[in-house]
Amino acid sequence: MHLKTLPTLIAAALLAACSHSNTVNVIAGEGTITPLKTEGEQAGRYHNLYPGEKEYPTTCTDNCYETSELLVCNDSNSQCHYQGEQIVPKVDSGFTVRWLGHAGFYIQSPSGEQLLFDPVKDQFDSPVDLAFKLAGGIYRKPGAWPTQTELDGLDAVMYSHIHYDHFNKADIEEIGNGPRYLVPLGFADNFPTGGFTISEMAWYASTKINDLTIHAVPAHHFSSRILVPFIYEDHNKDLWNGWLLEQNGKTLFFAGDTGYSKHFRDIKQKYGEIDVCLMPIASYYHQESGKWYRYVHTTPEDALNAAEELSCKVMIPWGYGNASWQMGDHSSHSALLRLLHMQKDMSSQVPVYILNEGEQVSL
Repeated sequence: MHLKTLPTLIAAALLAACSHSNTVNVIAGEGTITPLKTEGEQAGRYHNLYPGEKEYPTTCTDNCYETSELLVCNDSNSQCHYQGEQIVPKVDSGFTVRWLGHAGFYIQSPSGEQLLFDPVKDQFDSPVDLAFKLAGGIYRKPGAWPTQTELDGLDAVMYSHIHYDHFNKADIEEIGNGPRYLVPLGFADNFPTGGFTISEMAWYASTKINDLTIHAVPAHHFSSRILVPFIYEDHNKDLWNGWLLEQNGKTLFFAGDTGYSKHFRDIKQKYGEIDVCLMPIASYYHQESGKWYRYVHTTPEDALNAAEELSCKVMIPWGYGNASWQMGDHSSHSALLRLLHMQKDMSSQVPVYILNEGEQVSL
């Protein structure tokens, strides 16, 4: 190689590297909340709005998982299919919702924008997927992944937090850098390098895609993304969000992973009645750590109470299912059985529409 060509090659390599760097902006400021601790050993770490002991309005104590003829299951309430007849609530929101499995949703807005919430196609990122399998965890079956045409047409992808079951780097590389990525504060440094456009958003921050307004809203959870959870260096370094879509006076709320707290009432007070609510109902049960699991995840009865506080015109549950990891659950569909039981037990007036993975509904 001629020596004169070496600087040219180096410059070309640097230019190529720069062209694939991510573009990150932060949306915060007046009217938003950045919940950082300011003192103590957790200074600089994010925290929930309403920490401390919780009082739950309702708790199932008896016959919480009675069998239902509405569910057809292989065995032990696993590998099930919901077959109940349902009437689509007259919400007239214009949103179309498809459940991809676990926390993943494909959304079409009233004006046609295409969006994803928390898409995870297969198992966790490596090497955690192998570690989870070796430890005896459930090795998840793939969810109902969008088609390539749908991926190519995406306007935005929104992540609620960095836990492995909600955020997978391999999926981001497959989705590509065409859509805009909306994430909580501190989240962007978890992305692979690939020319992605990323907006980190504080609680109650807003942004627009055409005439669709996207609000980042509080959730009651935590964050960590290391092999051994709760090591201080990683714990709560990044924030966690729910999301609210608003278009043509209609709203859709995605709660993200969250426990029950007063933040639901705050959201209702700020945005009014919610048309469509996508609410988690699973991962609350654990024999040794049951109290803590419920602290950061809603039981079915918590979700129903939260939906009532939000004045949801329809609630679509998620977190259970054949494409779930069954983390903190008796079985793949135990949370849905409990929801069906508690909906009757509580005489809940919140309309609930239940999807199997891959199904969609226009509301």
